[in-house]
Amino acid sequence: MELSFLQFCIKPPCVTMNYTTTEDLYRVFKLHPNVTTDTRKINEGDLFFALKGPNFNANSFAFEALKKGAAYAVVDDSSLPSHPNLLVVPDVLTALQNLAGFYRKQINIPVIGITGSNGKTTTKELVHAVLSKKFRTSTTVGNLNNHIGVPLTLLRIPGNAEMAVIEMGANHLKEIEGYCTYALPTHGLITNCGKAHLEGFGGVEGVRKGKGELFDHLKSANGTAFVCSDFAYFPEMVAQRNMQGVIWYGTDGIGEIAGRAQTNGTFLEVEIFKGFSHDFSISTNLVGDYNLYNVLSAVAIGRHFGVNYQQIKEAIEAYHPDNSRSQLLHLEGNRVILDAYNANPSSMGAAIRNFAGLQDAKKILFLGAMAELGEDSVAEHQGIVDLIGEFSWEMVVLVGGDFEKTRNPHLFINNASEAAEWWQNNKVTDATILLKGSRSSAMEKVFGL
Repeated sequence: MELSFLQFCIKPPCVTMNYTTTEDLYRVFKLHPNVTTDTRKINEGDLFFALKGPNFNANSFAFEALKKGAAYAVVDDSSLPSHPNLLVVPDVLTALQNLAGFYRKQINIPVIGITGSNGKTTTKELVHAVLSKKFRTSTTVGNLNNHIGVPLTLLRIPGNAEMAVIEMGANHLKEIEGYCTYALPTHGLITNCGKAHLEGFGGVEGVRKGKGELFDHLKSANGTAFVCSDFAYFPEMVAQRNMQGVIWYGTDGIGEIAGRAQTNGTFLEVEIFKGFSHDFSISTNLVGDYNLYNVLSAVAIGRHFGVNYQQIKEAIEAYHPDNSRSQLLHLEGNRVILDAYNANPSSMGAAIRNFAGLQDAKKILFLGAMAELGEDSVAEHQGIVDLIGEFSWEMVVLVGGDFEKTRNPHLFINNASEAAEWWQNNKVTDATILLKGSRSSAMEKVFGL
């Protein structure tokens, strides 16, 4: 492989055995800005980071990455054979995050951090759609929102970007705080603080504290937070921090932006009645009134950055979910509401209540177990079973996990694969079906999706 210009600018770290610094990595990155962690997706000239985890160590694939065309491979195994295109660092993950932070400091644009228990990805997509009407906007691909995804998202912000939207997921305390140290959001949004990842956060108060780390950063950085006034805990969280840069939105008319959900069959329709020179409605392609706040937050952010009402309306109405979140599919003679990317007691409860309110005559529930609830898991699953009992259904099928340990009068099936087999033998038509569960439940398998 030919030596690039860079190798005449820095000392080859594997020859000197000195660790490659963040500054040197940045010089590499400027020449080779396409960063990857997957040897299966290597393109010519990529910068490969050899991450490792409990069950893998990509250091062993470093030479394969170079053979496939990677310009450099960043490794943390100093015992590897010397090679001028291996960049040795103390820890590859830390090097990736430090590089992302270094690059972020070179970008003088608004960066909007989005976190929350439910609705992060949908909100991120809506905000991106709205802002893209006026700005060159970069955003998180899919839901790459963890300790690897956040730095990769930052490093994929193009040099001509005018705005960035970064999704941040978390399942324990100090995680959002860590992301903020290198993402440095100038603006932020917490969608909500629900019963998600209770095992890692230690309860609902822990969830609020963990998500509130985004507010802590914005307060210290004199940033701006977009906050929903409808949830009582948000005013409390803002008051505790004495936050000044707050833009409120909700349904109560108190904040700068206000709207309400309108009945429009299956899909959510939103009427905006405060914040613009005149009222207007938005007809979405999202199933479920619980998406109201996702829409309102996108409207609030759009208005703050000068996107006009017509552009906001067009952007949201053109958005079609395709990521197993709030999708409506027509399958096998039935209407299937596919909301099976993830689930927790808050989102599951909201989905069930919304589904119960639909006027469809024949409604079927296929609900998969919820994960990461710790010692509260059985009680939270029982709460869902009790909620189901408050409404009338054509059929209820509960799948896997701690649903088995509940007092459950409904059909229980061990896993999604067995549920798919059961469905093939017990199909109905002309029904509306809600398919929801945690990612680990893989409920999309029921219909072979």
